[in-house]
Amino acid sequence: MNDIWKNRNVLIIGAARQGLALARYLASQGAMITLNDNRSAEQLSTVINQMAEYPIQWALGGHPLELLDHAELVCLSGGVALDLPIVEEAFQRGIKITNDSQIFMETVPCPVIGITGSSGKTTTTSLVGIMAQLSAQNDQKAWVGGNIGTPLIDQVHHIREKDLVVLELSSFQLELMSISPAIAAVTNITPNHLDRHKTLQSYTAAKARIVAYQKQENQTILNRDDPGSWALRLVVNGRLSSFGFSPLKTGEEGTVCVENKINLVQNKVTQTICTRNEIPLRGDHNVMNVLAACAIGAAAGFSIETMRQAILEFQGVPHRLEWIREVNGAQWYNDSIATAPERTIAAIQSFEEPIVLLLGGKDKDLPWERLAQLVHQKVDHVVIFGAAAEKIMNALGPVRLSSRPYSVTQCSNLQQAVDAANTIAQTGDVVLLSPGGTSYDEFKDFEERGEKFRLWVQQL
Repeated sequence: MNDIWKNRNVLIIGAARQGLALARYLASQGAMITLNDNRSAEQLSTVINQMAEYPIQWALGGHPLELLDHAELVCLSGGVALDLPIVEEAFQRGIKITNDSQIFMETVPCPVIGITGSSGKTTTTSLVGIMAQLSAQNDQKAWVGGNIGTPLIDQVHHIREKDLVVLELSSFQLELMSISPAIAAVTNITPNHLDRHKTLQSYTAAKARIVAYQKQENQTILNRDDPGSWALRLVVNGRLSSFGFSPLKTGEEGTVCVENKINLVQNKVTQTICTRNEIPLRGDHNVMNVLAACAIGAAAGFSIETMRQAILEFQGVPHRLEWIREVNGAQWYNDSIATAPERTIAAIQSFEEPIVLLLGGKDKDLPWERLAQLVHQKVDHVVIFGAAAEKIMNALGPVRLSSRPYSVTQCSNLQQAVDAANTIAQTGDVVLLSPGGTSYDEFKDFEERGEKFRLWVQQL
């Protein structure tokens, strides 16, 4: 038990994945936990039963300010915004505010690889995780988590000095952090979550915290082809390497795709890890994810052979250009992770076949015009659904005779959109769910949306 937590009054706001994991850990360390959520006891009955073994006081159905009266520390789940009145009041009172990722980083005894970005971070984290697991020696263990899969805070007491952690970090987690991982990577920075962060500058500042607190002996990996990521080189404290399609300059280290080869340049030596054709995933954006993972792997000391083996074994991550099945000669793909127009752009660019595109969901106050331009160039039919339908329709403009898209169909929900797409699709088409909007108008999260889509496609 860590005595620093014993009898400390901790208020955790948000009884979701991260908040619950933190509650389990801090309660096991002797902290006095109050777990607060806007939902009712009835809505959270399953969760309350699952947490019954822990001495937790529940405060449900709102966020009354008096919860702060005895709080020594306030911890926020990832979905809790900093402009929530109780959070603003905590700042006013000078109560320390933190989250599970910060506490994990303060507690974990082994090196941490941290990965963030607007897109590609989960695929990159998953691939680096496989590399780390293949590299593990004897009883060494590689732990993969954070924003992906399971929060690791309630496992931290099992992690040893000789282990390695690969951590995916979101802007929501980073905005409260004042500690950086030993190896930090930023896949890219493009407009995202502006409904939460309000401005691109604020969003970028949150992402930048992954490198802001690094030491000179630490390592930073940036995307030299992405202006947002590459701009962070100006604030890097550690050793810098990069990844991208553009050539490395003399003296620079990192990964590059040259003549369809994934090459690593390190200590003035160039080595080939694999060919582009050996990467099992579709699209330039996935080649970029492989370049990122290899640059990170090299910084971590993984061998060329290990990185190559991981790439060949990697089958991707669910809801990310995931092939579902063929229906009447059309190939159906689930890219439910695309909750911003930039991600949909990357998905469209992965295909040469005629595309029937399912667009929609809930808008995050992001621009759709660039995506609309690409739709006019490459997409044959668009099926629009959900809360953002009107904004997407306005961005696309009127359908013009003999011009792409050849048809635009509007549906009220995703299930109707699946049926409409099935009616439109012909042999040789790709039917692509890559919504560009979040799932919150109809589903709990993008994963539930992707699972429902998969189910409905299987039922066709």
